[in-house]
Amino acid sequence: MSNLRLAIVGAGPAGIYAADIILRAERQHGVSIDLFEQLPAPYGLVRYGVAPDHPRIKGIITALRDVLDRGDIRIFGNVRYGVDITLDDLKKHYNAVIFSTGAIKDADLDIPGIDLEGSYGAADFVSWFDGHPDVPRTWPLEAQSVGVVGVGNVALDVSRILAKHADDLLPTEIPANVYEGLKASPVTDVHVFGRRGPAQVKFTPLELRELGELNDVDMIVHDEDFDYDEASKNAVATNKQVFVIDKVLNQWRQREVGQASRRLHLHFYAKPVRVEGEDGRVTGLTYERTRPDGAGGVEGTGEFRTVELQALYRAVGYFGSPLDGIPFDEKRGVIPNHEGQVIDDDDQIVPGVYATGWIKRGPVGLIGHTKSDAMETVQHVLTDQANWWTPASPEPEAVDELLRSRGVEYTDLDGWHRLDQHEMALGEPEGRVRIKVVPRDEMVKVSRGE
Repeated sequence: MSNLRLAIVGAGPAGIYAADIILRAERQHGVSIDLFEQLPAPYGLVRYGVAPDHPRIKGIITALRDVLDRGDIRIFGNVRYGVDITLDDLKKHYNAVIFSTGAIKDADLDIPGIDLEGSYGAADFVSWFDGHPDVPRTWPLEAQSVGVVGVGNVALDVSRILAKHADDLLPTEIPANVYEGLKASPVTDVHVFGRRGPAQVKFTPLELRELGELNDVDMIVHDEDFDYDEASKNAVATNKQVFVIDKVLNQWRQREVGQASRRLHLHFYAKPVRVEGEDGRVTGLTYERTRPDGAGGVEGTGEFRTVELQALYRAVGYFGSPLDGIPFDEKRGVIPNHEGQVIDDDDQIVPGVYATGWIKRGPVGLIGHTKSDAMETVQHVLTDQANWWTPASPEPEAVDELLRSRGVEYTDLDGWHRLDQHEMALGEPEGRVRIKVVPRDEMVKVSRGE
């Protein structure tokens, strides 16, 4: 194998894992990798998609930091693909590119009223409470009764942050503006809706247990949701994760409730059919009661119920975004590919272009699944030398010169270390691990030592 100059667009777990795998696989050969990230800081959804009260999951950052800190990967932060650097630029300076841009938009929920004021995408809310620099500093937390559609981990994150008392988030890295917003929230009730039963939920036992540990929040479950069919009974008996989830939920059924100032309601067998509204604002959610169909799915019962709400969040999945000059599947929200090799509309391999992570396979699987996914893509990169580009200017310094000539205020690994240390210093007087810097211009200024 001859020397490989590789660009990776997206410095979240998918991109960093791909870089690590390829460098470990090719220690005898010349491989140089540049990571491009549109945000001034790395780590993607681990930094901006995991709730601040999840320190155990955020521990993944330690492993990612170890990869970057080896010093054999360059990182260019605050660089937007398609704006600051283009596909033609990459072809001029690299042999190949891997796109690992993830999926940050909300999937649609196609029911009447979903566009009413007070109806939000969970991804936008997560970006707000995680201090994403490209979302507004404020969030309209004005509802006493809030609904969350979905039974995945994101739905539980959103529900937990909405129901949790703001003071209980102070030990985390929650940004100051987020704390103030949540502190002023008048919420008393959070309703979670899932169209299937407790044995078919998508969240993990850890996420569920954390809900039950909330201070001054009652967990409300309904006995009618636990009349299991044979398929559900079998799932509980044969799947350890389902068994634990069922055990936790049944423990909640035995709890005394009524003393807490807030309540979190879990509604199973509840298929959303319409968002109710008045004067253009959300006033409730109407759902159809479902029942098991005997084959692991559900069917409608024809019984409709309405829960009064003043705000609704849809947490029904993420969706990828198209990239300039790269094929895109509008239905699935991914880059079309064969095992990471990008393919065009005629199913032909696009030379030199690869994908990994959620933009490759869709927003499914936990962060850990990203490693095996990256390995599949990397294997093709290493064996596809005949499809590599032949760069006219492969020297590393040419990329720095290009970005400087365009006035791009890019950040590098040393800059991330400066920002990281600055955030930790902000948190130290308050006994916190860090306080995130939120405005992009301030992040860039600190990173560049200006």
